[in-house]
Amino acid sequence: MLFEAGIHSVADARRLAQRRLPWMVFDYIDGAAGDETGPEANRRALQDVHLMPRVLRNVSNRSLSVSLFGEEKERPFGICPMGMCNLSTPGADLMLARLAAKYKIPHGVSTVSSTTMEEIYETSEGQAWFQLYFSGDGVGTMKLLERAKNIGYKTLVLTLDVPEVGRRPRELRHGFKMPFKIGLSQFVDFAMHPRWSLSTLLAGKPQMANFDGKEYVFDRTESRAAADWKTFERIRDSWPGNLVAKGVLACEDARRLKDSGVDAIQVSSHGSRQLNAAPPPILALQEIRKEIGEDFPLFYDSGIRSGEDIVKAYAMGADYVFLGRALLFALAAGGEKGLVRLFEILSREIDISLAQLGATKILLGKDRNKFGVSLTVKP
Repeated sequence: MLFEAGIHSVADARRLAQRRLPWMVFDYIDGAAGDETGPEANRRALQDVHLMPRVLRNVSNRSLSVSLFGEEKERPFGICPMGMCNLSTPGADLMLARLAAKYKIPHGVSTVSSTTMEEIYETSEGQAWFQLYFSGDGVGTMKLLERAKNIGYKTLVLTLDVPEVGRRPRELRHGFKMPFKIGLSQFVDFAMHPRWSLSTLLAGKPQMANFDGKEYVFDRTESRAAADWKTFERIRDSWPGNLVAKGVLACEDARRLKDSGVDAIQVSSHGSRQLNAAPPPILALQEIRKEIGEDFPLFYDSGIRSGEDIVKAYAMGADYVFLGRALLFALAAGGEKGLVRLFEILSREIDISLAQLGATKILLGKDRNKFGVSLTVKP
């Protein structure tokens, strides 16, 4: 049943996931906005970042740990908040939470997780961060914030780049909605993928677990266009812990967020799921780092497909890196064993990259210049 032995890279995990998942589910995970040139541009930009190998440096003792908000993390990459992870395989949310607990890495818990925020926090042994959207008039949003606070979450990730949900044609073609609306095309789709369909049926249809339909009904397509700086101030005043602003690409926005009291900024294009024409985040990361200085925490996600990509993100200005789709591909391809296998592959790729670069650890601050980064702009 498991394909984890065939996983040697993120590309392998994606190929196996595409084979196993219904078309509707795979395209929900893999798809992006518009004509999907955004992901291609992101990948090209990452490919055009080069790192200089160095020789004859004693790099026999290497470490992958980094400090994050005053805590030691055993790996330099964590888990992005992703909605409805259990669509990839039953129990995916808790598989991710167990991984986070084992390696003491942050696990972003989506507002629309398919397991309750309470259960994920407990399973992660406190490594979970809660991701929040501001929706509607904000009443439900503030209830979720209070709930996260009472559970014990220490870090809130405020996603800012979804004033309106991006138009993703692959989702629309398959009629993807939450909860599922089953028509003839969906029935045929599920019938063509019996392994996923039977395991999902036995586990129970994935739901948006944080909502009971009484106090707060969440609509993933609901407009969030009314959110403004007053909205941000309201959330900052209400949240006593670390506040991360996610989905930032403009230097002006980064500067104002820093001045307005965020504890970190996550540079991200939402995996190109929002605005197809957005600039490559890896280049925005470099510019934002120049804008706000070396000391302010900058996180990064979008387009990461290897351990080398993770090292490139650090070289371009990141203080921590997060992965999303890649982990869902591994879960779909091989369940928990597939997830662990890909996690180990990425860790090994980072370790080898550090050795090639003559480094024994991830370099931060002014030391990151020692990675010898250069950019090649291809015609």
